[in-house]
Amino acid sequence: MRKCPYCNIGIEGDLLKCPLCQSKLSGTGEAPCYPTFEAQKKRSLFYKIQLFLAWGLLIVGVGLDFMVGLRIPGYPGLHWSLLLAMWLMGLEFGIMRQFKPDTGSAGKVTMLMLITIAMWCVTAYYLGFMKITIDLVVPSALVATIIANFVLAMIDKNGNTMSYLLSGLLMGVVPSVIYYFASAKMPIAWVVCLMVSVILFAGAVIFKGRAVAAELQRRFHV
Repeated sequence: MRKCPYCNIGIEGDLLKCPLCQSKLSGTGEAPCYPTFEAQKKRSLFYKIQLFLAWGLLIVGVGLDFMVGLRIPGYPGLHWSLLLAMWLMGLEFGIMRQFKPDTGSAGKVTMLMLITIAMWCVTAYYLGFMKITIDLVVPSALVATIIANFVLAMIDKNGNTMSYLLSGLLMGVVPSVIYYFASAKMPIAWVVCLMVSVILFAGAVIFKGRAVAAELQRRFHV
């Protein structure tokens, strides 16, 4: 057992410093008193490595853009490093959301996709391909998110079906209706997005009807 020469107490386990005064312990250590969380250590190491790479990439990009004057062909006045910084910050926020323990899978998938769509729209605005982004890329990304939420609803075992259903329905119906009233027309990709949203919402209710009813009773106390 290790001992603290200043607090005059014995410390079990393999600590190197006294938990009270932080002085160096004397004596021989024992087996750890608490289990080690290897998975958590690996996630922490992964996060630190990718954060270091992201900062390195950002610094190199800003240097090449503002100091060297490197430009994207066809866009001489565009500071592309600002777009790079936006994407890296969005990536970091998305990664932090994945590690957040109190966020469900539907929330993580939906938030990550919404962030990606927003950054893509900003990039498309400055690079000049906004129309194809709104008419094709955005609805296609929403369809992928809706399908992912449907799959998650089917395999969910924790009674969180409503979050998948609502996120899938809202991501398909609301943007499609807004687009229709804003432009008085609806491209085929948005029509597909709307139909997929409604069909998968109905399918989830049909296959997970009891789980949905139980969750409604639990959430609204009915």
